[in-house]
This record gives sequence, structure tokens and C-alpha cells, in this order.
Amino acid sequence: MNKIIECVPNFSEGRDAQKIVRIVSEIEQVQGVKLLNVESDTDYNRTVVTFAGKPEAVKDAAFYAIEMAAEVIDMSKHKGAHPRIGATDVCPFVPVANVTMDECVQIARVLGKKVGEWLGIPVYLYGEAAMIPERHLLPDIRKGEYESLPERLKDEKWRPDYGHAEFNDNVRKTGATVIGAREFLIAYNVNLDTQNIQIANKISGIVRASGVVKINEKGEKVRIPGLLKFVQAMGVHLKEHNITQVSMNLLNYKVAPPHVAFEEVKKQAGVLGVRVTGSEIVGLVPKEALLTAGRFYSKEPSEERIIAVAVERLGLSQLNKFIPGKKVIEYMLA
Repeated sequence: MNKIIECVPNFSEGRDAQKIVRIVSEIEQVQGVKLLNVESDTDYNRTVVTFAGKPEAVKDAAFYAIEMAAEVIDMSKHKGAHPRIGATDVCPFVPVANVTMDECVQIARVLGKKVGEWLGIPVYLYGEAAMIPERHLLPDIRKGEYESLPERLKDEKWRPDYGHAEFNDNVRKTGATVIGAREFLIAYNVNLDTQNIQIANKISGIVRASGVVKINEKGEKVRIPGLLKFVQAMGVHLKEHNITQVSMNLLNYKVAPPHVAFEEVKKQAGVLGVRVTGSEIVGLVPKEALLTAGRFYSKEPSEERIIAVAVERLGLSQLNKFIPGKKVIEYMLA
């Protein structure tokens, strides 16, 4: 039986079409790999690429793409709304068919070693591939972003897993890269009809699993957990659209699916006097997540109609037209 893994690298370039084409072309030229989705955002200045195929071919394609990104992207000049630490900000591997998580971990570590040694890029391993517990979560590694690297690389605690711990001319241009293995993640953003980033940040703190840190009556810092398990969230201002977003990573869509996140954000927004105008999924989404949402909102009998209801009720076509045939991973792999 064919082994299939998915790779979803995020590149710190969302505005220069020629640079994006050069990176994506490196993936397309590898035999045994299928390009599934390319999604760029000018406000985030970021491109999310999704491709899948045989494990070795996917690993090779990821390396070539990281190599090209290091050539065409200069992190010392990069500005964008989304947190980032390098030209290839993050590169996760996801088991799809007949592949174990352990196999994805091995691929991530082999690639990380090659990127560190051959390209001279500091590499941190995260997710299931992390070799240090404090590096399991991506936000912990990315804290302080690219701008923190000169000092962070001097800290023994943040010595990269692969590559040199030195902010040299090469690293000034490429930044660092985070490589790992994880289960399927849904990048999901809910749009707010306000430009007030404080409102988006407040809602993010309420819904995300980690919650917020507050000072109690004794003057001590205490963490107040958020409402949704397996959810990461932050507020983002989209200048081009004159709105803000609650930008989320749904780490386990079976526990916290898109419609649950959408309804909770809508509820909290209403309390603050703000209207939710829709949402967007960045990259691909498992069919089950949309079917679950569609069944929550209606009793339509057919798969096609159930998904159509989910798209409509979640407002998935407000910013970008949502086409199930191009956004549902099972349809793309078929």
C-alpha cells in the first residue's frame, strides 16, 4: 500500500509573486509529489504551501523549497502581521495514509540535520519531533520572532537542534527554521468588523487554550485558562481589508472543530459589541471537519449539500472564494 505524508511549509513571502513561483517550482519538479494548495496573504506577508506524496519524495521537495526560500527571501527586510522566525518559518510533516507518526518524526529530523549542515540555517525541532520538551509548541520557539535571534542564539537554552548557534551574515538573511511532525492542523481565522486590535486580542485570550496571565489580589501572576482546548489564537489587523481577525490554529479539530471556534468567537464578539462577518481556512481542511459543521447547522441529506451549508454558515467565502474541490484534502488527493 502506498505511503503518503503531507508537508505544509510556511514561507515568509506573500507579496512577490515571482519569488513564490520560484519556491513552489522546486516542489513541483520532484517526482512522487503532488502540489495541493498555495495560499498567499499580503497582510501576513506569508505563503502556505501544501503538498503530499511518498515520504522520501516529500522530504526532498521540502529541502529544495527551503533552499530556494533561503536564496530569494531576505529576513532582515521582512515585515508582516504574522509571527515568523525565518524565510521558511515552519515546515511540518503530517501522516496521511499507511504512515506512522514515528516515520514523520524521523523524516523531520533527517531533514532538519540536512538543512542545518548543508544550508547553514539554525533548525529547531517541534511537535512530535521535538527532542527538548520546551520546544514542543511552535509559539514557544517563535517567541520574540526573527528579531530575537541575535540574542537567543547566544543562550545555551535556545541552542538550535541543528546548525550553528551564530547570527552570521547567512542567518541574518535566512533566519531560523522550525521543522517537525504533527497531526492535521486547521489554520482558521474569524473576521471581526472592527479595526480595533485590542478587541481581537481580548477575544483571542478568552478562547485560546493557554488563556491569559493576570495579576491576582496578592500581586501574583496567575494564568486564567481559555475556553477552547487545543486552540492557539492571536489578534491580527488586516490593513488591506480594514478588519481584524482572531487567527487560530485548531490543533485537534475533533475536539475543537471550526464551527465550535466560530460560534465561540461570535459569542464573545457580541458581548464586546462587535460583529463577526465571516471566516477563512488557510490551506486545506479535512472533509470530516466540514461535514461536522454542516450537520451542526442543518439536516441536509447529501455530502455536497452538508458541505455547502458549512461554507455558507461559517462565512468561508467572505475574503476568498472557498471551493471545496480545491480546499478539502480528500478531494485534492483523489
